[in-house]
Formats: sequence, C-alpha cells, structure tokens
Amino acid sequence: MTRSPTGVLLALSTLLLFSTPALAQPKRKPPQPPEIRGISLSLHSKDPSFDYGPLLRELPSLGVNYVCVAFHVYQSHGGSPTPSRHATKTPSDGTIRAVLKEARRLKLEVALLPIVLLENPRPDDWRGNLSPPDRAGRVNTDSRYGTPDWSAWFKGYRKVTRHYARLAEECRASVFSVGSELSSSEAQVGEWRRVVAEVRKLFSGELTYSANWDHYEHVKIWKELDYIGLSGYYELTTSKSPTLKELKKSWRKVRDTILDWRTKAKLLDRPLLFTEIGYPSMDGCASKPWDYTLLDNPPDLREQALCYLAFVAAWDGRPELGGAVFYEWWGKGGRDDKGYTPRGKPALRVLRDWFRAE
Repeated sequence: MTRSPTGVLLALSTLLLFSTPALAQPKRKPPQPPEIRGISLSLHSKDPSFDYGPLLRELPSLGVNYVCVAFHVYQSHGGSPTPSRHATKTPSDGTIRAVLKEARRLKLEVALLPIVLLENPRPDDWRGNLSPPDRAGRVNTDSRYGTPDWSAWFKGYRKVTRHYARLAEECRASVFSVGSELSSSEAQVGEWRRVVAEVRKLFSGELTYSANWDHYEHVKIWKELDYIGLSGYYELTTSKSPTLKELKKSWRKVRDTILDWRTKAKLLDRPLLFTEIGYPSMDGCASKPWDYTLLDNPPDLREQALCYLAFVAAWDGRPELGGAVFYEWWGKGGRDDKGYTPRGKPALRVLRDWFRAE
C-alpha cells in the first residue's frame, strides 16, 4: 500500500480542534493506520424495528473500513449453567442480517462479536469470573461444592457460537470472534479448542478471541486463531487531570509489555487486533476506562480525546498491529454526552485523521 505524503497530519488537525497550545505537536511523518480501521456498532436497541442503517452510513467518510457488530447472548448470573440467545434481548437473526447486509453494501468489512451478558448478576458477577454449577447442579458459591461443570457450560456455548458462525458465513463477514472476556473459562483449553474447531468448519473467514486487557497472557489458543484479540481498557493514570505526555508514556509502556509477551510466547506470526478501544467522555476516563458507571463524574471530552491521541501515538505505524476497533458508534454524542461514543466530540477528529491518512 502507498501512503499519501500530503495527508493531513493527525497532530496538527487535533491542535486546530482543541485550539489550545497544550496539545501542540511537532511535525512528523504522515500517520500510518493499521490494516483494520474499525469501530464497534453494538446492537443495543430493544426495538426489533430499529434501523441501524443511518449509523452505518456515517462510517465510510471517517476512513473506517471495518465495523465490529457486537450483540449479547445471556445467562442469568455467573453461576448459571450456560448462556443462550434471549427471546427479546438478543437481536433477531433478521436484525443482524440487515446490519451485515447494509455494511457490505457500503463496502465495509464486518467482524461479528457475540458477547455473554448476565441478566441478573449477583454482587461482583461479570462474564470474566463465571463459575458454572457442579455436576450435581449446585451453584458454586461455597468451597464445599464440587468443581464447576465446564463441559455442560461449553455444550450450550458451542451451540450459540455455531449458530452465529453460520450467520457470519451467510452474510460474508470477514472476522468472527469465538468469545469475549471469558477469563475464568480460559483454563479449559480442550473445550476452547473444540469451540474453534467447530467454528472453523462453518466459517471461512478469520477468527479471533477478545481477551480482557489484563488476561490475554492466560489464553492458550492463540495459535489456533488468526488474530490476537484484546480489549484495551488499560488504567493509564491515577491523575484527575492527566497530560498528553503522561498518557503517551503509559500507552507506550503497555505496548512494550504486550509486544514483549508476544515475542516470548512465540506468536510473531499473529497480528494484534484491539477488539475494543474505548473511553467514556467523562472526568477520570483515563484511570478507569472500563468503568461506565461513574455517572456522577462531569463530562470531559478533552480527556477522552487525549486518550485517543495517546493510543495513536503508541501504535501508529507499528507493523505488529493488525487492527484497532474503537468503542463505540452508538448514542447521540455531543458535548453533554458522557458515553463511549466519539460522535460529535473531539475524539472523532483524532479517529478520522488517523483512519483517513491511508
């Protein structure tokens, strides 16, 4: 691929956007974004007639070439037997088909990402610490019980992944994620290999798994997959007013740690794919980017954009990076919005200038 030497420099456009000397950057070579330049479109609407088309049609002008279509399957809580499609909360196959069809019409590549969500979580429950019942059906909240019956849980999970692998193949998706942030299950290596093998028989595209940002080194199936997928919700600072310099330093440290692990794990032939990079536009988003519940914090669009800039500074032009998917293209956006979307916010300029530099 050729890079345009006359492309608008990311740093200069960001300077104009903020109109503040604090973000001024020296001239440097034109930005070099990764092959996969993506954004996540989560199918959040509970209205079965909701039209995601207008949202999708906003993406090509941003330089986006991939849309990661994310949606939820459910189990009641962390000790439930297995996940399954929810009758009303999981988008219908018709809705998913319509979204993928429109994305392909717009010449966008598609990644399909089913995510397990807990409908009635107990305190401290989340999908990263599931513990299925033992073989006697007893929920594992007490050490007296037997070991979790992961085989039963995976039986149901494979049914879910087979269904969506077929749908991904039917709709010509390019990438399918076999799981997302299921950290407590990752020690079940044989079960995960069976998941991957079954999906391979049904889906001809590329596969990944979306590991939690602090748990990717525990995943043992990377060699069975095409991308090392991971979410990027790293805690970059404890400061309430971080500087761009500080955030850049933190992201570069994270980058070097990941690349060092990738080398030691002998995975140099597996490109990295950040399946989620996101920051809510509220004060403190750099310290706990995964915590969307800090609703008492005031909006802070500048901190969100600084986090975007720091990520780009760390990964721009790195050949190890196969792709970056920013979270998410959902929500009204704008200066009063505290959600993750960059729509109508300074972070959008950062994303657009990096992605359109190609």
